[in-house]
Amino acid sequence: MTDFWRLTATETAARVAARDISAREVTQAALDRLAAVNPAINAVVQEMPEEALAAADAVDAAIARGEKPGPLAGVPVTIKVNVDQKGFATTNGLRIQAELMATEDNPVVANFRRAGAVIIGRTNTPAFSLRWFTRNGLHGHTRNPRDPSRTPGGSSGGAAAAVAAGIGAIGHGTDIGGSVRYPAYACGIHGLRPTLGRVPAWNPSGAERAIGAQLMAVSGPLARSIADIRLSLEAMAAEDLRDPWWVPAPLNSGPYPKRAALCVRPEGLDTKPEVERALRDAALRLQAAGWSIVETTCPPLRAPAALQALLWLAENRRTGGEALRREADPDAAFVFAQMEALCPNADFPAFQDALQARATYTRQWQLFLKNYPVLLTPVSSELPFPDLLDIESPEAFRRVMEAQLVQVGLPLMGLPGLTVATGAVDGVPVGVQLIGGRYREDVLLDAGAIIEAGGPMIEVAEPAPL
Repeated sequence: MTDFWRLTATETAARVAARDISAREVTQAALDRLAAVNPAINAVVQEMPEEALAAADAVDAAIARGEKPGPLAGVPVTIKVNVDQKGFATTNGLRIQAELMATEDNPVVANFRRAGAVIIGRTNTPAFSLRWFTRNGLHGHTRNPRDPSRTPGGSSGGAAAAVAAGIGAIGHGTDIGGSVRYPAYACGIHGLRPTLGRVPAWNPSGAERAIGAQLMAVSGPLARSIADIRLSLEAMAAEDLRDPWWVPAPLNSGPYPKRAALCVRPEGLDTKPEVERALRDAALRLQAAGWSIVETTCPPLRAPAALQALLWLAENRRTGGEALRREADPDAAFVFAQMEALCPNADFPAFQDALQARATYTRQWQLFLKNYPVLLTPVSSELPFPDLLDIESPEAFRRVMEAQLVQVGLPLMGLPGLTVATGAVDGVPVGVQLIGGRYREDVLLDAGAIIEAGGPMIEVAEPAPL
């Protein structure tokens, strides 16, 4: 077998640790796959073949010495270009950051390395990592490997496209408004937004993040199996005190009632029939495994989504949009303008009010999730959007924002969310979102594994050549 790129991370790590295959063989196969399919999708925009092979050799040498190789021994992974990786530019999809070279690793990168993972490339993101589509003036346009007419999602569109196409078993992503969960949905794979503080992250190359990003932005994994999401979370969540938000919470917090809430139309969301069918099918899969399902309303999302947008825009408004003007990216300029139109300018008291209200909404959600350890909701109210829909017109942008209500509303409370791929509708990926209490990713992964087992296995995408 030479197509080791088809293996899951769990399979790869076990076989490398057992010396059934070498980390070098796996890495070379991943690099060959990258060379074969990346030109068609432009998912990986910074390549590092020599460094990857050297890292693989180090894993093999450690195993030969009898050392424990780590939970991700020899697993090929990708890193999003908005986090620091020593020796590479942290571009964030921006021309103005094309030469922003990292001199040390972000904690999430360091944790991957310590776990024995082999980094094979860095993946694309939209300018400023702010869209559910992936195109920028520096690295270009990323395509969905399953259907180039559909968005690969964003902002971790490159990560999702790479994993779906077999370029690495695990993709690193970041999520402040759906940037892990939505690309996973669009590309037909799984993706986890962890709890705030679960996975340490910090970019030494840049200024401290604004408070909105500190409270809502997290790093998380994308993969083709729930077992791989669980394995990669274990590696990514290791201690790194450079992130003051990191919390030493256990990865498994004990028993919980197998009870899930189903909310098909949170706060009146116009959920399309194809999405509703996927939700009800996922609920039946859980029910068949002994879970009780209660269809009910859920706590607020619209007000949290509005506050989320306010906090998103606050830093840009404080600096007067200087970086936006310097970058002069037409997509980003349009998106920011539409967001400005939808979100009133906040003075300092309004900013304080937003942070104060966050505690109220977090309390409501925590109490709800105590009663229902899993909430089943849409990822998006629609199937994955036609590519670049958001910049077609102001009306199209508002349609996209409305469909993404759960994506935008959830991060304000710092809660975890898991996208589980459930199949396809006429070849277009579809899936569901699971929401849980703080630091209860274990519950989401347990439920996600049941839903995964009840549906078709995720196949590696074969992108059409250019």
